[in-house]
Amino acid sequence: MNNKNDKKEIIKKISVKKVVLATVATVGLIGVAVLAPNALQVYRQFYGKKKYKKSDEERNINKAINSLSNRNLIEFEKKGDLTFVKLTDKGEKELLKYELGDLKIKKPKKWDKKWRVIIFDIKEKRRGTRGLLRKALNRLGFVKLQNSVWVFPYDCEELIIMLKSNLFIGKDVLYLTVEKIENDKWLKEVFGLN
Repeated sequence: MNNKNDKKEIIKKISVKKVVLATVATVGLIGVAVLAPNALQVYRQFYGKKKYKKSDEERNINKAINSLSNRNLIEFEKKGDLTFVKLTDKGEKELLKYELGDLKIKKPKKWDKKWRVIIFDIKEKRRGTRGLLRKALNRLGFVKLQNSVWVFPYDCEELIIMLKSNLFIGKDVLYLTVEKIENDKWLKEVFGLN
């Protein structure tokens, strides 16, 4: 294989792993028998089915599942005769890395004295996605006011739109710009604002 083909193969493997992680995260706990067909369907939506036969696609998905398990990104759980798959904490972090890369919010020289508030209401059946959102907000530097209410002092609307899109949670998340938060002295201290 030449260098160009090596890069394509690495991108393909990362993409398959990302699809498997995203599928598990979206459902929360998914049966092994259900995971492969669902991941395959998502894979085809994003990457098409141009070059690979169905058997090759299934083999790639199964390889990705085994690889993710070996790296402790997913774990298997037995319930009776059925085996389920769920993301580990390490797997959630890996998925966030795939989804967001190393994005950061640009801090302006001067604060505009407005707060950016994220409010979300994500159903219990998507708790894995809800957890990913909380971890992303925490990693980006937001401060939690309540479990589903997070605050940040700088404009980050574009990044939140992208995050909502990547996690398929558009209508479940609201981005607000507010001029005042009651008793916000402690928040100003946390963010180093005057």
